Amino acid sequence: MNRFPVWKYALIALCVVVAFVYTVPNFFGESPAVQVSSGKATIKVDAALLEKIEAALKSAGVAYTGALLDPNSVRVRFADPDTQLKAKDLIDKTVNPDPASPAYIVALNLLSSSPGWLTAIGALPMYLGLDLRGGVHFLLQVDMEGAVTKRLESLAGDLRTQLREKRIRHGGIGREGQTLRMRFRDAEERDRARAHILASFPDLALVERDDGQAVQLVASLKPQALKRTQEYALKQNITTLHNRINELGVAEPVIQQQGADRVVVQLPGVQDTAKAKDILGRTASLEVRMVDEEKMTAENLATAKAGNPPFGTEYYVERSGAPLLVRKQVVLTGDRLTDAQPGFDSQTNEPAVHLTLDGVGARIFRDVTRENVGKRMAILLIEKGSAEVITAPVIRSEIGGGRVQISGRMTTTEANDVALLLRAGSLAAPMEIVEERTVGPSLGRENIEKGFNATRWGFVAIVIFMSLYYLLFGVISSASLAVNLLLLIALLSLLQATLTLPGIAAIALTLGMAIDANVLINERIREELRSGATPQAAIATGYERAWGTIFDSNITTLIAGIALLAFGQGPVRGFAVVHCLGILTSMFSAVTVSRGIVNVVYGHRRRVAKLSIGNTAWK
Repeated sequence: MNRFPVWKYALIALCVVVAFVYTVPNFFGESPAVQVSSGKATIKVDAALLEKIEAALKSAGVAYTGALLDPNSVRVRFADPDTQLKAKDLIDKTVNPDPASPAYIVALNLLSSSPGWLTAIGALPMYLGLDLRGGVHFLLQVDMEGAVTKRLESLAGDLRTQLREKRIRHGGIGREGQTLRMRFRDAEERDRARAHILASFPDLALVERDDGQAVQLVASLKPQALKRTQEYALKQNITTLHNRINELGVAEPVIQQQGADRVVVQLPGVQDTAKAKDILGRTASLEVRMVDEEKMTAENLATAKAGNPPFGTEYYVERSGAPLLVRKQVVLTGDRLTDAQPGFDSQTNEPAVHLTLDGVGARIFRDVTRENVGKRMAILLIEKGSAEVITAPVIRSEIGGGRVQISGRMTTTEANDVALLLRAGSLAAPMEIVEERTVGPSLGRENIEKGFNATRWGFVAIVIFMSLYYLLFGVISSASLAVNLLLLIALLSLLQATLTLPGIAAIALTLGMAIDANVLINERIREELRSGATPQAAIATGYERAWGTIFDSNITTLIAGIALLAFGQGPVRGFAVVHCLGILTSMFSAVTVSRGIVNVVYGHRRRVAKLSIGNTAWK
């Protein structure tokens, strides 16, 4: 009646052991570290960089406790913050000999101190939020006027191209404030332009003006288009910030919209505010220009290398080392990109980036390639104010359809990075930091200590009460509560959830809710004993009949938790995650684990004279 099959006992034991293994990493703490990541899309982090850093630290006599290489960065762990700061300066000078053009980002960070064998099996500590781990908090203001201005300037270029193709003469198109002014010699040309613009540019509203010298059309964005432009700018900036912050190796950063034009960025564990600002401000864009082959004489190249290129050109060096003179005139920009995906060249099977252009971009690219067959076209990646020629292929034929491929001595990883930069590399609108806060690790440790003490003393109080009131059954209930806490922390660690102060509050609440289920079971067993049932029958009936009540109460609470998870944000969402997981673990521990312990204590006996379940030994 009160015996589990062996496999069920083994399953409970296995769950407890696995939970213990995945909980343990949370007690090793974190150690100060220096993280080195790529500062440019075309520079990679590899084993050679790790060896260079280790050699510099050894030669300077700076002790470190570990160094590791991951796909995006090199991380070196140190024993204390003083050594960390000293090593940061040394590493920065080693990997960035030219401070004006740093190739790598060197930032302070924190790393888990758990043993390598635990990390190897995926047993990692929970991520800690800003309030527990320390870090930096930024509130960024998006310049919505800048987004609209950028959109209008793009439309101005499209208008010039369209009017030229339709042979509609105009006296110039210029932006004035949030409007575009187009001048025409006569009303007939203006009417032709008006008809074409209304058909081709549905986002523009047109008004006729006459200044006495020339007839004009004044174009402005319609309210719906204005709103759409601003919403796109905000979403694009958030996507860009996500990609930039990935380079810092920040675990579970918080990047979310606040209001109509602000973005909140929280970076737990980041200690170097200056580097965080540098990362947030990074952008990348693409430019297509023609190579000026007529001026590429030996004399001009030598002069250009010395810093004096011919008029209208700029000097670059290809990845193969060959010098180039590229015209300053930009044929096409990355603003015309709708997508960028890594792939392979179908002919050479080399890594490449496949670009998709919008309608206007596809038309421009088709015309340029048709008019310049046999000439070289340079594709430049501009990042942090400096440009690099990715490839400079010869145009073999006209390229239409809006699909373009760029390749040239790229690795697969580099193709992925370039595609990522181009896909969401540039900010759709300027941003400025309007609020900045730094939460020190000491404050985070204090919050952890207070939260841990609250949970610990709450647990102790429950154990004392249950043990005094329900005697042995109270001790069993307390043991199942401990297993519940172990399972909850293990799940949070396994899912790599982010723990915050509200999450600690949810853990404390889960303890109270979990023990409530055991109270229901114990009281039900008492009722069965009062009704004259034998101890073994009372145990079996008590668990069976209490299960329905426990299930109903937990399901209704789980529904409320799911609602918080679906509609809440920030701290509310963090609370809901822990709350929902706590309900699931409590249902398992309160019923299955406690029943298993009771079966071990009483199930092997043929006759049980009494049960130690409080007040008196019920007969």
